[in-house]
Amino acid sequence: MAKPVVAIVGRPNVGKSTVFNRIAGQRVSIVDDAPGVTRDRIYTHAEWVGHQFNLIDTGGIEIDDQPFIEQIREQAEIAIDEADVIVFVTSVRESVTDADENIAQILYRAKKPVVLAVNKVDNQELRQDIYDFYALGFGEPIGISGVHGIGVGDLLDAIVAHFPADEQPEDDSRIRFSLIGRPNVGKSSLVNAILGENRVIVSSVAGTTRDAVDTQFVSATGTEFNMIDTAGLRKRGRAYENAEKYSVLRAMSAIDRSNVILVVLNAEEGIREQDKHIAGYAHDAGKGIIIVVNKWDALKKNNHSLSDFKGAIKTHFAYLDYAPVLFVSAKTQQRLAQIPPLIEQVSANQNYRVKSSVLNNVLLDAIAANPTPSSSGKRLRIYYMTQVAVKPPTFIVFVNEPDLMHFSYQRFLENQLRQAFDFTGTPLRLIVRRRK
Repeated sequence: MAKPVVAIVGRPNVGKSTVFNRIAGQRVSIVDDAPGVTRDRIYTHAEWVGHQFNLIDTGGIEIDDQPFIEQIREQAEIAIDEADVIVFVTSVRESVTDADENIAQILYRAKKPVVLAVNKVDNQELRQDIYDFYALGFGEPIGISGVHGIGVGDLLDAIVAHFPADEQPEDDSRIRFSLIGRPNVGKSSLVNAILGENRVIVSSVAGTTRDAVDTQFVSATGTEFNMIDTAGLRKRGRAYENAEKYSVLRAMSAIDRSNVILVVLNAEEGIREQDKHIAGYAHDAGKGIIIVVNKWDALKKNNHSLSDFKGAIKTHFAYLDYAPVLFVSAKTQQRLAQIPPLIEQVSANQNYRVKSSVLNNVLLDAIAANPTPSSSGKRLRIYYMTQVAVKPPTFIVFVNEPDLMHFSYQRFLENQLRQAFDFTGTPLRLIVRRRK
């Protein structure tokens, strides 16, 4: 089920990126005193009192003819179009400006829930000035300080109050997968080739697919699939043309709805930086992942082509060492028959549960082979491990001192789990807790 989308909009230099970072809990957006620093939409996941949502930061909307202003305004309007809830950020220090009123007119036309945040309320005296913002017509303004975190909890309460009611979960008996990748890597061609019919428009023009398209089909083995085709993710910093309503947010929504993600690469173009960003979205979401190298037939090959490309994948996608790799061709149908059974296998691995008794036997063998590390005279003691979730498989490791669990030893334990059980295609989550 797709997460709600929250867009933060406002004129330049009111502190939108600071508010964005405060809600996200990390420094994601670039923060600078110069107006217009945030030129593209920036995306992240956020959570408040059990509500998960996608958050968009935007460039400031301005009417004046300044560099990047038209592109920034286009970006913000696309973000508004994608959002379920809009946070309109203003600044108490300048009171209500003409630019604020112009933005309010844009938001009236959007017909979306709007939460009005008055930023930079850093002390009690400034709180008296927030009532001027009633004039914008969005109800009670919420005074906040993005820098100090004042009032952000109240802001988040107001945001989640507008979220749509929980929908019925999608049918879990059908394996849902999506194809993501840069524009023009051949995702739509792969969709057509897998289906054996032209269900999706295929074009050499990057970004032809404007939105996600769901297609249900049954494999030769009788397994039911729901395939979600998405438009190519565009490089950040490049303004979309006016007609381009698709954005990375819709791809993230497709990822949210999927069990397994096919990260599609273009064999002719090799691996680009944006490919790593795209795969990172799926990895962070804990989804099953298969790397699909398309257009393998078009590559001029030698005896080392396959091993060289695998080496490049291993180098650039070190964090995806668990993901299987398929070299395919939508044009010649090369290895396409392997895709559905591999998706089925990865989905099963995502849902695999290990009995605690078996799990702790593996843990004891691992500790015997590689004793736990020590620091400052104290040695890490691992008491037991238990699996607490699937999709992805998630384990809690109970120890005496969590700070003694070095990243390298945690990685060692993960590798031991992978050697003992088939977790091909799925990330693992290891949570270290102090035993009470």
